Amino acid sequence: MTLPVSKPVSMLAGHILRRSGLTPVPSSRAKTEETTDAAAEAAKAEAWDLVSAAQGGDTSAFGRLYDRYVDVVYRYVLFRLGDRDLAEDVTSETFLRALRRITSVSYQGRDVGAWFVTIARNIILDHVKSSRFRLEVVTDEVAEPNGAPIGNVGVQAVAGPEQQAISRATRAELLRCVAELGEDQRECIVLRFMQGLSVAETAAIMKRNEGAIKALQHRAVRRLAQLLPTGLR
Repeated sequence: MTLPVSKPVSMLAGHILRRSGLTPVPSSRAKTEETTDAAAEAAKAEAWDLVSAAQGGDTSAFGRLYDRYVDVVYRYVLFRLGDRDLAEDVTSETFLRALRRITSVSYQGRDVGAWFVTIARNIILDHVKSSRFRLEVVTDEVAEPNGAPIGNVGVQAVAGPEQQAISRATRAELLRCVAELGEDQRECIVLRFMQGLSVAETAAIMKRNEGAIKALQHRAVRRLAQLLPTGLR
């Protein structure tokens, strides 16, 4: 599964800390985030239009939903299970279940991706009895909020071997710190910041109220801030 390139992992670390008020947000960056939020709302509306079309029997609409969210689901499952083959199987089963249940889903203010991730999470809980998973993933396949893998740089093709080695070590360090969080805190960080879901969407997936998710996120980010080396903050 080939994924697009993205920004350095240090940007993600800074994003996590800024979103929780531990570091200031420059005004120019705040404006950029507002524009990004508007684009996200437009994309969410478009996705629900595809759901409506699929419910009306348009098979190509479901195919477009698959193309849009398959990487999101796959990365989430891979992060939880740490096994590529099993992650591919669970991802396939997720979309098969979604196709069978497409007529039952209705708009609730969340992105459609949260529904797919909820199905994947339930499959994981069904098939894996243990509530603990070791983080054994290839870091290139774990995503930033925009759906791209952590740590890959757009100019990587011209980067020297030293810079590439630093980039790999940096993203590995971030994931090592995330792996040291408790299970609930780790999943909250993955859903909120690596998958870019809202508090409401994360609450629905983790089956908690929004207040509990906000508190969990706050504790997780403060713990992550303690674990992250100064250069990544």
